[in-house]
Amino acid sequence: MKAVVFHAVGDIRLDEVPEPTLEAQTDAIVRLTGSAICGTDLHFVRGTMADMVPGTVLGHEGIGIVESVGRDVKQIAVGDRVVIPSTIACGQCEPCKQGFFAQCNQANPNGPEAGTAFYGGPKSTGPFQGLQAEKARVPFADTNLVKLPSTISDEQAILLSDIFPTGYFGAILAEVGPGKTVAVFGCGPVGMFAIASAKILGASRIFAIDTIASRLEMARSQGAEVIDYNAQDPVEALKQLTSGRGVDCVIDAVGVDANHPERGLVDRVSPSKRAEKSQFKQEVKTVAPKTNPDGDNWHPGDAPSQVVRWAVKCLKKVGTLGIIGVYPMQHMSFPLGEAMNKNLTLKMGNCNHRKYIPELIDLIVRGVIDPSTVVTQHGHMASAIDAYKAFDKREEGWVKVMLEPQAAE
Repeated sequence: MKAVVFHAVGDIRLDEVPEPTLEAQTDAIVRLTGSAICGTDLHFVRGTMADMVPGTVLGHEGIGIVESVGRDVKQIAVGDRVVIPSTIACGQCEPCKQGFFAQCNQANPNGPEAGTAFYGGPKSTGPFQGLQAEKARVPFADTNLVKLPSTISDEQAILLSDIFPTGYFGAILAEVGPGKTVAVFGCGPVGMFAIASAKILGASRIFAIDTIASRLEMARSQGAEVIDYNAQDPVEALKQLTSGRGVDCVIDAVGVDANHPERGLVDRVSPSKRAEKSQFKQEVKTVAPKTNPDGDNWHPGDAPSQVVRWAVKCLKKVGTLGIIGVYPMQHMSFPLGEAMNKNLTLKMGNCNHRKYIPELIDLIVRGVIDPSTVVTQHGHMASAIDAYKAFDKREEGWVKVMLEPQAAE
């Protein structure tokens, strides 16, 4: 079968790989009808998330039809149309029973201290073969497959696999609620759902910070007030927009591949800004010791801690920061002293997808939200590498790419 395969930093290919087989009686094999490209996938190719095993099939977002199941699978049957939560959980251990599926003690073969297991990730996450393929093996199928109602389209369903739950999780971490002001840093796919989730949870004002015009326009269409960080200092802008108080909540939907503003004049005249850029250069060396750029592709962000620095500064005293942007273990920079002295609450982590998917399915069925509006591009598996490159370069109009692993029958 065809699959997108990681070979090395800066080197991904569309390869012919063996079809998956049942490895345990709790497994299922799913014939994928849709997958997607996520910003997390780009971290692996850019080199800002290390320890990828060559030969790993990429991708952690998928929907499809169950093709076979092990004899111990009781809740899922052959022929079921399902969404695959991105993070893998056993459903039975203590963290799973508490709803912390991303911290399952059993799913990760590296042991309970290894943390989150997910498809198409580095060695520390399993590794498990990913979902940008024609078929996939799903462990603990009764937990890691969720049946889809017929009223939900494939376009809507693919966004339930990762980015809608992750954006919703970010709004919950940031303690968004009725009447609160919220700043969402990053208007990529997850940021869009963080904005939508903040709106669902009753935020009074939502500010969206990015620099790509098409993404800012999509955020504006969702009701957010937009700030281009290359046109104005986002911290100063947010303070002005909140009468000097700062926002109640911040959601970091960017992570390690953040970029420093290109406002050259400000940077040249400010010694503190020059010092900050020097610190960013050292951070890049730490988080991405090996890179392999190819023309305009596969360049790590040049300011790994930029968003968390902005977040701490723009939050009001006693505000809350929710971090859902991905940071690797070797990332060590955070303005702890400033956060402590403002009495900020910090919450972060990998999304517990399985916990939120049923609730979000209900929101879609009831017509509260149509997540498919975030899908801006479609393509077949044959065009996956070109789609990766366009998404990596943040080309105008590219927000979310849906892949169809095989042509419709």
